Amino acid sequence: MDKHNPLRGWQVDRAAIRHIGHDLQRPECVIAQRDGTLWVADARGGVMRIAPDGGQHLILASASGMPDVQDTRATDFDARYIQSQGSLPNGMALLPNGDIVVANWGTECVEVMTREGQVRRLFDRIDGQPLGKANFVARDRRGRIWLTVTTRMQPWTDSINARARDGYIALIDERGVRIVADGFEGTNEVRLDAAEQWLYVVESNARCISRLRIRDDGALGQREVYGPARLPGFPDGFAFDAFGNLWITLVMSDRLVAITPDGELLTLLDDGNPEATRALDAHYEARTLTPEIMAAACGTLAPWMASLTFGGPDLQTVYIGSLRGTTLPSFRAPVAGLPLVHWNEKLPA
Repeated sequence: MDKHNPLRGWQVDRAAIRHIGHDLQRPECVIAQRDGTLWVADARGGVMRIAPDGGQHLILASASGMPDVQDTRATDFDARYIQSQGSLPNGMALLPNGDIVVANWGTECVEVMTREGQVRRLFDRIDGQPLGKANFVARDRRGRIWLTVTTRMQPWTDSINARARDGYIALIDERGVRIVADGFEGTNEVRLDAAEQWLYVVESNARCISRLRIRDDGALGQREVYGPARLPGFPDGFAFDAFGNLWITLVMSDRLVAITPDGELLTLLDDGNPEATRALDAHYEARTLTPEIMAAACGTLAPWMASLTFGGPDLQTVYIGSLRGTTLPSFRAPVAGLPLVHWNEKLPA
């Protein structure tokens, strides 16, 4: 046990939390630039740019040849979160030219959006089949894009009780797009370690983190569970810090936890509703979850806590993304985050 771990004995001070942004819609993914600019996924079918001074600008998709999508500003829970209708930008990654690669959960495709809102669809099928619930994208130092698809089941919530192992990881490189690993339970975010030797994978429905060794040609080795075999909730988003701790959001139970390099699980913040979380867990085990039970389980800071990203000039400011919140809670961490590939690139402002 490493007693020098900066997270040991530390928890988020709720009184020190500051909220960034306002009137956000489904701010599921957050990208931070070195200059302080934030890019936030938005359920109106685009991306919200939050400037370092706090000013906001909503960039909406516009493209000829793109199919019309339903406006998702309706408050109907089933339509918005279960049926996932309309354009719902989910995971995002910055390209060297400043464009944004988007995994679109609603339209089930991968897109590229310019900072002016022009969108082109990269693909919506793989191996001749519809893509499924495109969840997340991550870029590595070689310029490759790693894509996760959570499930092909409709609605996606059915995959939880079914424990469906139809999630997969695809790789986008100079050869095109291809599946490099499958058989996951609710594939969600993916991250690479500092050396880019391992690909870490959130398996939301299995409530665990997996990892696979990356081979030179982009093929992946055998899957192994990283840390606890079962986490105390549904992991959604995660990020490494510079010490090697893996910070993880547990959606619906709305907790922020971390797996230390020696495998210990630390709780950093608990904003969940205890009674609703107990019901959520019981029905998960019984495979009787319903949208109503899921809807009841949420916190107040970032309802349905979905992701986190490190930012600020020293990478020690943490921003929390969510599915049902309207702001980005932020706080100072005792350790810097592991910089993502875009951090040291000269990107447009």
